[in-house]
Amino acid sequence: MELRWCWVTCATREEAERIGRAVVEARLAACANILPGIASIYHWQGRIESSEEVGLVLKTRADLVDALVAAVRALHSYTVPCVVALPIGEGNPDYLAWLVAETEQRSPSS
Repeated sequence: MELRWCWVTCATREEAERIGRAVVEARLAACANILPGIASIYHWQGRIESSEEVGLVLKTRADLVDALVAAVRALHSYTVPCVVALPIGEGNPDYLAWLVAETEQRSPSS
């Protein structure tokens, strides 16, 4: 099973928490890590901008990335949110198995 590490930048900690909770509850990600205090410098609409942002790391399966991106876009305050997915090549086999198990759809009684 192919796994992904997804990086999202958010405007605030509250936004990162809201998005992280929503995608974990929907089992689109097994885990969300929030990393405050990111200084970003970027081009936007013809100007160089800078802002304080919050990083959000989401761990998921490759086959869920499209749905995860769609969910983040629907919940995000930015017009063009950063959502990128990188392959997870190797790691603790027990953790990777947990990641797969936690992103499987379950019946309401599970």
